[in-house]
Amino acid sequence: MVEIDPTSMGFEFAASAILGGLIGFAVKTVAKTVAVIIGVQLMVFRYLESNGIVAVDWDRLSAGLLETQQQAKQGAGWLESVVSTTTVGVGFASGFLLGYYRA
Repeated sequence: MVEIDPTSMGFEFAASAILGGLIGFAVKTVAKTVAVIIGVQLMVFRYLESNGIVAVDWDRLSAGLLETQQQAKQGAGWLESVVSTTTVGVGFASGFLLGYYRA
């Protein structure tokens, strides 16, 4: 017979929720920082291109970003299915989402 200890399950859920919240907050903060850096870099490219200093092939640049986005979507589905299978995964996912949206 399998013994289920509600206390240890609650502890695992709470610990993983806290850890997920911290990681979610960190991921969103890093993502915002990266977005600002990329935005500034694109503005610099536009400025240099408008002054004739640099010639940028914007079609090739955007094509690379689209390919990266498609690869990221493929990996996200696999990661979601693995994390959501255990009580630790449920706590982690809820904490991650809470931390991500509160950032």
